[in-house]
Amino acid sequence: MSTAPTEDYIDASGGDWDQVVEAAQKSSAERLVVNMGPQHPSTHGVLRLILTLDGESVTEARVGIGYLHTGIEKNMEYRTWTQGSTFVTRMDYLTPLFNETAYCLAVEKLLGITDSIPERASVIRVLMMELNRMSSHFVAMATFGMELGATTIMTNGFREREMVLDIFEHITGLRMNHAYVRPGGVSQDLPASAIPKIKELLVEMPKRIKVMRKLLDENPIYLARTRNVAHLNLAGCMALGLTGPLVRASGLAWDLRKAQPYCGYEDYDFDIPVSDGGDVYARYRVRVAEIEQSLRIVQQCMDRLQAGPVMVEDAKIAWPARLAIGPDGLGNSPDHIAHIMGGSMEALIHHFKIVTEGFRVPAGQAYAAVESAKGELGCYAVSDGGPRPYRTHFRDPSFVHLQAVAAMCEGGSVADVVAAVASIDPVMGGVDR
Repeated sequence: MSTAPTEDYIDASGGDWDQVVEAAQKSSAERLVVNMGPQHPSTHGVLRLILTLDGESVTEARVGIGYLHTGIEKNMEYRTWTQGSTFVTRMDYLTPLFNETAYCLAVEKLLGITDSIPERASVIRVLMMELNRMSSHFVAMATFGMELGATTIMTNGFREREMVLDIFEHITGLRMNHAYVRPGGVSQDLPASAIPKIKELLVEMPKRIKVMRKLLDENPIYLARTRNVAHLNLAGCMALGLTGPLVRASGLAWDLRKAQPYCGYEDYDFDIPVSDGGDVYARYRVRVAEIEQSLRIVQQCMDRLQAGPVMVEDAKIAWPARLAIGPDGLGNSPDHIAHIMGGSMEALIHHFKIVTEGFRVPAGQAYAAVESAKGELGCYAVSDGGPRPYRTHFRDPSFVHLQAVAAMCEGGSVADVVAAVASIDPVMGGVDR
């Protein structure tokens, strides 16, 4: 940071606070450089914000990332294509099913099987992604309420999310990090116990969204903290590459589900919520409206579910499993185990090879993108013809959107920084891959 030779700066980055106060009292400077994070509870993970303050105003805001680097993209180079789902689901841990789907769509492009994915598998993918969109938005609103001191919206948001996670647990066996979407389809069909729960959600959730709107839509305290705060117009969004609720809250109806359909989205009837507010409040309203549209899509998925396979027929790609619920949980059915272990030497050899080595993917490169809850989530996959990825790289919306922190925060008050970051809804697992 360049400063005038005569100007004093106080670096309040740590140490004994009494010493910082003493130095501030001795100095004539009115500006402080402070760290918000990486341990601050309002930074959505280990995000570091370096703020230059002039009194209560933010004159400069910088973002420091890299504190949660997991090496996911590098680790995938040492695992099979199917095992990649287990890694990518842990990136943005609030949108695991979007991560998995983007990755699998890219792998399927390389394999040339995009048009061979069974219809039931595509419907299940859409169903799971829209449920995941709802759960992610509920967390966004819940944590935002918590950061502003509105504990009621925090408890309500997590309560609503729990209904979705309960469905995920019934379908995949896990609340998060599912590795459910696999190259060629999904790992298993919907269990019968999931259907009543989805129907219950379709009946109950509109009532709960109505309560949430009643809490926030016209709340004067909430409006004071969100209206005309962290404003970013459409030109700024376009210059910074923002997508998802951020760009739609600034007036552009851009949604990959409509613009570049995948998984059969072109056959679903839904609207793209848009606002021209461009502030924190507009981003909240867009997210609530998206939850309502997701409910419409989930209902259509329920109507479209027809009996059929959930994995491609090609035995050299499909994971050799016939899952069933047993006394120790979910696993291969006894009939399938008996077949591969005692009934067919060919089945045993095939099972061994595809589980240990995996299938080979033709050499090439492909990019596939989905409309995640946070914006465009893309996967760029490169194959050298082997059973493992040569390289995979993800365009995570949280990483791109953190560019907007300076544009949203500079010139505003330090209290509004929390609201600005919360309206971006970044998840550091997606940023530091």
